[in-house]
Amino acid sequence: MTGPYDPKTMDFGTMRPILAAADPKAVELLTALFVMFVAAKIAAEIFERLKQPAVVGEILAGVAIGPHALGLVQLTETTFALAEIGVILLLFTVGLEVQPSALFKVGARALMVAVGGVVLPFVAGWGLMWLWGARTIESVFMGAAMVATSVGITARVLAAMNLLSTRTAQIILGAAVIDDILGLMVLSVVASMAGGKLDLREIGLTAALSIGFTLFLVLVGARLAKRARPVVDRLKVGQAYFVTGMGLCLGLSLLATEVGVAPIIGAFLAGMALAEVSEDTDLHHEVSSVTEFLVPFFLVGIGLQLDVSVFRDSNVVLLAILATALAVVTKLVGCGVPALPLGRRQALQIGMGMVPRGEVGIIVAQVGLSLGVLTNELYGVVVFMAVATTLVAPPFITRLYKGENSRVVDESEEVVESDQPFSNIS
Repeated sequence: MTGPYDPKTMDFGTMRPILAAADPKAVELLTALFVMFVAAKIAAEIFERLKQPAVVGEILAGVAIGPHALGLVQLTETTFALAEIGVILLLFTVGLEVQPSALFKVGARALMVAVGGVVLPFVAGWGLMWLWGARTIESVFMGAAMVATSVGITARVLAAMNLLSTRTAQIILGAAVIDDILGLMVLSVVASMAGGKLDLREIGLTAALSIGFTLFLVLVGARLAKRARPVVDRLKVGQAYFVTGMGLCLGLSLLATEVGVAPIIGAFLAGMALAEVSEDTDLHHEVSSVTEFLVPFFLVGIGLQLDVSVFRDSNVVLLAILATALAVVTKLVGCGVPALPLGRRQALQIGMGMVPRGEVGIIVAQVGLSLGVLTNELYGVVVFMAVATTLVAPPFITRLYKGENSRVVDESEEVVESDQPFSNIS
């Protein structure tokens, strides 16, 4: 076809052979997307009817249809990219629910939670592998994987319960941003050690750029968004706020990767910058429609990466169970203890909310495998830990938040403990 496309003059009969001889790769991709999406939604429906978090069902659907179970879907670059876009949009949606002013109220507490959630898990992961007889670099990589937090999973559960505006949710989100920066510094140190030398200058530069990027967007982002609103109001393009929001989301996600921060943090900060100016627009509804389609690919993608074949060795199974148990306990203690002044129940909410390792832990494992530091067995252990903590946390988060309202409480408010602090947890 050499001329311009004109549907009035096109002979659609001549197109049939082209449509019939579809590209096999395109057919394979469409099949994978169809299976992933339908399996995720069927599993989500089943789990909802069982009064369990839908996110758990969607991850297990990925395990079931993945290359290591039924073999219906393979994890390819395209499906992985869709999963990444899904979690980016999920964190953008979460950011739209978090106003900077609310985050400032819990900033000090979030910092303490983040530090506790980095130090204790890292030491525990390193200690476990050292006792197991692993090499130093393997031990350090396990510690780095323990540090990770996948806020996307917790955010998905809390968003479904309309609890993103609670104080503990704000602390979890704030701590996750700080956790990502601290975890990035740990991973930079580990990667430098794997390369044979420790480049302190590069690590310091990465840390400075990450902190500066985050602080700038938190402190200035909302103000710039308010000033830009009159310009957006005058745009003639359809769904101007959605178009602008998506552009900002993708742009800041890209910029985040350039300064060394995970793209999901850029997406979260983009949403937070627009939180106040988008309240009287359709942006939330428009974005949620897109995320409802793309987020299942992120959740299914986590399940696809679990290779169950490495667990034929009983020693690998034992190590995976110990690593998972430590991963849960160290986040509960490391993140929960700094939150005890808020009350035991809220401390448990925060600790459990920081437990999922999700795709962040898997990324650390992939880095270790690509550098030749982790064996396939240790890679399987880390992936198992990441997936298991992601599966374990949502049901407990749901129970811990049962009966909670969405009121945001200042740090200065007095917390009155019940004589039976766990009596409301059914």
